[in-house]
This record gives sequence, structure tokens and C-alpha cells, in this order.
Amino acid sequence: MKKIELHLHLEGAAPPAFIRGLAKEKREDLSRLFDEGGGYAYHGFADFLRVYEGVTGILTTPRDYARLLEEVLLERAEDGVIYSELFVSPDFCGGGDLSAWRDYLAAMEEVALKLRGQGIDSRAIATVIRHYGAEQSRKAAICAAETSGGWCSGLGMAGDENAGAAKDFAWAFDCAREAGLGLTAHAGEWGGPEGIRDVLALGVTRIGHGVRAVEDPALMRHLEERAITLECCPGSNIALGVYRDWQSHPVARLLDAGIRVTLSTDDPPFFRTTLRQEYERLAETFGWHEEDFRRLNLWAIDAAFCDNDTKTRLQKELS
Repeated sequence: MKKIELHLHLEGAAPPAFIRGLAKEKREDLSRLFDEGGGYAYHGFADFLRVYEGVTGILTTPRDYARLLEEVLLERAEDGVIYSELFVSPDFCGGGDLSAWRDYLAAMEEVALKLRGQGIDSRAIATVIRHYGAEQSRKAAICAAETSGGWCSGLGMAGDENAGAAKDFAWAFDCAREAGLGLTAHAGEWGGPEGIRDVLALGVTRIGHGVRAVEDPALMRHLEERAITLECCPGSNIALGVYRDWQSHPVARLLDAGIRVTLSTDDPPFFRTTLRQEYERLAETFGWHEEDFRRLNLWAIDAAFCDNDTKTRLQKELS
């Protein structure tokens, strides 16, 4: 089955073997990041962030990111994904410096264009790291705005969703909106429904995760009425302990409420998952069939931060 994936962190999708190989090339010891089986080792969300930033620490050049992007997109293709949107932060790619960001972006875009010619399409969502603070978010937003119109097609906000108030990041989102970028933000994963309401005030059309909306019927009606799309990542939520198992995950209840749900893997090697496995578990748990997944993928195309010609092509590919 062909798939669309809207919520994928580039660094978080880095295969452990790729990171170990890069560390060996650079003569860096990253053994603290891995378990005995060679996978990423962490305990809880705070420790996950530590290991995640340890992984990004070895990615220090445009070439590193270009190599990683090719590895990740080829893996997506093996999983049946024909279009991916990847969160990439200017904070990790040059420390928020516009000139450095251009260099990183150019290296990645070259890879993206090459693979697009092979039928593997993608876009980048320049990402604000919430726990880095509002002032740093302005630098990331300027980087995004100044490079909009090509592979970089959106602005997102990730990181610790309980750090600071959403309104503190209004300048960054206003800047990106004026540049014509699509807007999304993580919320409703570790924070409750009120956090979702707060980021909606930033003008986003999508919410990263957003599953805690199920706790607020009025908010669910609001999301359904405004056709806000949720970038759901069930395997991620279960692996990190937001929900104890697949049966208790609210993705089916959100869908039944008429909310536009899409499916993604977030940081797949961290959570030992693939998009194919996510589909299989959801089919087993909720009895979803191919037509159900097709509907979710069509919603994903509609919500994607790409041009209309690309959306039309993707719709034809799904058909």
C-alpha cells in the first residue's frame, strides 16, 4: 500500500547503524546512546530528548545531513511511502545562522531533488525547538522564511511542549505565515487539551500528535469543524508511555468523531517501528481496512505543505 507521512523527524529517523558509522568516521564515542542490541537506549521522555540531542550532535556538516536524508528517504520508499515531510531544525543545522542554514538546506535539497526523480518525494518543515526559547525561535523562523518556496515548505514547533507559553512563539509563526509557509506545532501529547487550544491560536492547520484532544469533547468538535489535521503517531505514544497499549490509544475515537487523522512514525528507530507495522497494528486492533487507510492518506495529501500539482499527482498515485 502506498503511504503519505507528514510527521517524521529527520534526526529521529536516523538508523542507529548510520549514526554509529558516522561516529566511527569522526572518532567519537557515542556508546552511551545505544543498548546491547545496538538500538537507541533511553528511559522516559526526558531521557529520550537527551539521546535524541546526542544523535544530532554527531551531525555537524551539510554533507552529514545530506547523507542522512538519502538514507532516511530510501528507507521510507521501502516502507511504501511516496511522500514524506521531515522536521529539520535550523538550530541543529547551523545554530540558527541563516547563511549556515542555506548551506545545509542546499545539500539536503540536492538529495531530495535527485530522489524525487526516482519517485520518492519529500518536503522539509523548518522546526522551532520549543524548549530553546522564544528568542531562538525567531532565528529559526527567519531561516525558514528566507528559504521558503522550494524544498522548505513549512514551519513547525517541536521539543518540550510544556516549555514556555505558545503565545511566546507568535512572532515566529507570524513571520512564517507571511512567507507563505504551512504551519504545524506539536501539542496534545504530554500536555493536555489546553495546549492544543493554545497552538491553534498561532494559526496552525495541523497539530503534531494532538491525541489528548479526546479528553475535551468541545475541542474535538472545534477540530472537526475547522478541519484541523492531526499528525498521529500511535507507536510513538505507546513507546513513550503516553498510552499503555494499542487498545487504549484514542486514534480510532478521534476518527469516529470526524477529526482528520493521519498516520506517521515520528522517530521510528527510537520506537522500533515502521509505517507498515503501524498500519498492521491498527488493522489488528481496530479492524481498519485498506479503504480506511486510503481515506487517511487522502487527508494527508490535502493537509500536506506542497503545491497543488504535487497533490494532484499524489492523489492519482494513491488511486
